[in-house]
Amino acid sequence: MPRSVNSVASRARRKRIMKLAKGYFGRRKNVWTVAKNAVEKGMLYSYRDRKNKKRTFRGLWIQRINAGARMHGMSYSQFMGKVKANNIDLNRKVLADLAMNHPKAFEAIVTKVK
Repeated sequence: MPRSVNSVASRARRKRIMKLAKGYFGRRKNVWTVAKNAVEKGMLYSYRDRKNKKRTFRGLWIQRINAGARMHGMSYSQFMGKVKANNIDLNRKVLADLAMNHPKAFEAIVTKVK
C-alpha cells in the first residue's frame, strides 16, 4: 500500500510560517528551517513582552507621578498614601496623565490630599 502524505496541509503549514517571517532579514525570511526557528523565537518574545509591557508602563507612570508630586513638595509614596487615605479612586495611569498633560488638575488633587 502506498504511503499517504497530506501535502496540502504540510504546504499550508509552511506557508503560514513563511508569511509570519515576512520582513525578516536574510535567510530568516525565505529558508524554511531558519524561518521556522526565527518565527518560534519571535512568538516567544512577543508572549513574554506583552507581560513586560505592563511592567514598564507602570514604572513610567510612577516616575511621572513622582515628578509631579515633587514639584508640589511631596514624595511619590507620601502622595499615593494620602490619595488612598482620602478615597480618591484614580489609578496610576490617570494620575500620570494628569501630572503630565493637565498640571492644574494634578495640582488640585495635591492640594486636596495635603
